[in-house]
Amino acid sequence: MAYLEREIRKLVGKAIHRYRLIDDGDRILVALSGGKDSLVMLKLLHERRSRVPIEYELKVITVDLGYEGGNLEALEEYVRGLGCDYSLKKTRIGPLAHSPTNRENPCFLCARLRRKVIFETARELGCNKVALGHNRDDIIETFLLNVFYCGEISTMVPHQVLFGGKLSIIRPLSLVEEDKIRAYAKLQGFPEVYDGCPTKALTRRKEIKFLLGELDRMDKRIRRNIFRALSNIRLEYLLVNGTGATS
Repeated sequence: MAYLEREIRKLVGKAIHRYRLIDDGDRILVALSGGKDSLVMLKLLHERRSRVPIEYELKVITVDLGYEGGNLEALEEYVRGLGCDYSLKKTRIGPLAHSPTNRENPCFLCARLRRKVIFETARELGCNKVALGHNRDDIIETFLLNVFYCGEISTMVPHQVLFGGKLSIIRPLSLVEEDKIRAYAKLQGFPEVYDGCPTKALTRRKEIKFLLGELDRMDKRIRRNIFRALSNIRLEYLLVNGTGATS
């Protein structure tokens, strides 16, 4: 575990420095779903405060989506054990997103409403940054989702400035592979939180994960090269305005 932890810490530190994710005096709202990614992110950001020469504050939020059977009490106990302030926001976002009145994709509406609650809480608590637990594989999958289903070349980014600079989204796990996070999380004894979403196994993202798994079996370099391509862009060989593109 020591080697795995050192490697993940190194990748998180590299992401923080490369993308300038954390500055001295930041007040960061950590979005904690209870999944492996957000729990690992919180643990590493918390531990990092004692090892770096800058000071930043962590506050934690969990958005209760309104499904039955969640183990959020154990999650709150874990967070408070770290000494972090914790906010639990109870909502009915999950049932609403899956109700007959919703004409949008359930995942789209759920994500939009959950993000709204997080942003409102960040403003209430005076936080200038929100930390989300997306990892390197999430970035690759979002890129492919946008290419396949939206017809655009885009993805989530490690550092996104919003509202004229009043708030930023940061993704400290941007350089960490999902497999490493999963292996590390298993060794930590994190509290288990039940995910009651009825469509979690039927999403397009699951389809993309399956596709990437098939590509991995063909060539282990493919996933790495997709990620590398996102910062190795040759505009002269793309159909963009000014180089012969048509809309």
